[in-house]
Amino acid sequence: MTKHFLIKPLLIIATLLSFSAQAADKKVTLMLDWFVNPNHGPIVIAQQLGYFKDQGLEVVIQEPADPSMPPKLVAAGNIDLAITYQPNLILDIAESLPLVRSATLIATPLNTLMVLDNDKMNTLADFKGKKVGIAFSGSEEATIGRMLETAGLAFSDIEIINVGWALSSSLASGKVDAIWGGLRNFEENQLLLEGFKAKSFFPEEHGVPAYDELVFVANANNYDSAMINAFNKALQQATIYIMNHPQAAWNEFVNYAPDTLDNELNKRAWNDTLTRFALRPAAVDLKRYDDYAQFMFDNKLIKSLPKAKDYMPTFD
Repeated sequence: MTKHFLIKPLLIIATLLSFSAQAADKKVTLMLDWFVNPNHGPIVIAQQLGYFKDQGLEVVIQEPADPSMPPKLVAAGNIDLAITYQPNLILDIAESLPLVRSATLIATPLNTLMVLDNDKMNTLADFKGKKVGIAFSGSEEATIGRMLETAGLAFSDIEIINVGWALSSSLASGKVDAIWGGLRNFEENQLLLEGFKAKSFFPEEHGVPAYDELVFVANANNYDSAMINAFNKALQQATIYIMNHPQAAWNEFVNYAPDTLDNELNKRAWNDTLTRFALRPAAVDLKRYDDYAQFMFDNKLIKSLPKAKDYMPTFD
């Protein structure tokens, strides 16, 4: 009898411990590419509305001290997921960093070649002899060069000036005639709020292959497929909610950090970003990635040509 009564409590305790282990959410560390802004809408909404939790995830959202570090931290195994840019991912893969693309956040380019809308520069042919401000050196020769080729110009026909992060102010002040690196959902709105109307020339309309602006990456050697599947389901659910309820989603978004998010620039950027979110974050388009990799290879931005099938596994 003593043994019988002893076994029952032990079974109950074991069952409770098992249930507790199953009920515990899996902790996932996610590092953004920059401080929280409207580009991260689906992530914030999934967090705010409990979509991650519904999938059994506890997502810890981190902002980087150095925007170049998130993919490197994933490759080193220090965090689970990070946001980066498709061109940067291809560059990292070509340099043998152990990364895989796990989902897409922003499914169109955001980068533009931007000028003031004052009838002085109406076509790319008007760029001859002009000054173009950039935030940092990188792929501007290949990308701007390709855009200018469509108008019969060469990269040598313009003067590049590094203006750091003062892109909008440099354009507004006349220090430069155009800027490269201004985002179509932010810089145009920022300039407008300061009393300057701007217009953009879009790389994907002038010879540059289209690409995904923001993607998620995981470690190629130890990624957790079940976790990524759950994460992507929550992300897709959040994106659908944003599409169906843009105003309610905006309210939830700013409630995440009202002091920094609830302002006119973010509100305008939010409205201009809605159509950019990937409706199917997990969807894979190998040719899109291979085409852009070929563009990078042809322009000597990378020394080897990676194949998308090798760093784009399929997730549900």
